[in-house]
Amino acid sequence: MKDDIAYVRHIRECIQRIEENVAEGRDCFIESHVLQDAVLRNLQTMSESTQHLSDALKAAHPEIEWARIAAFRNVLVHNYLGIDIDRVWEITQRDVPELKRAILTMLQERENYDS
Repeated sequence: MKDDIAYVRHIRECIQRIEENVAEGRDCFIESHVLQDAVLRNLQTMSESTQHLSDALKAAHPEIEWARIAAFRNVLVHNYLGIDIDRVWEITQRDVPELKRAILTMLQERENYDS
């Protein structure tokens, strides 16, 4: 997990930024292009970081749909005109918290491994 830890930490940072950008609620998010752009950028970079995680780490966390995250990254990068902002909101409320739990578990496992 040594090589993975930098990416896991980066994913955690992106999640924190996403949480900050949606903290004021759906209406604020839907009305603000600035918040939408910030969330989309963090989703993109977070998704990119997941692709750099080792197969072993991903296999240890099958509760996360890694292939689905990679596919979503491709939509963000290549099909940006087709992005549904309501769907993005749903992802921030359903999928991001689930990923956060797994990422925090990975970081805890790392701390336990190091001690």
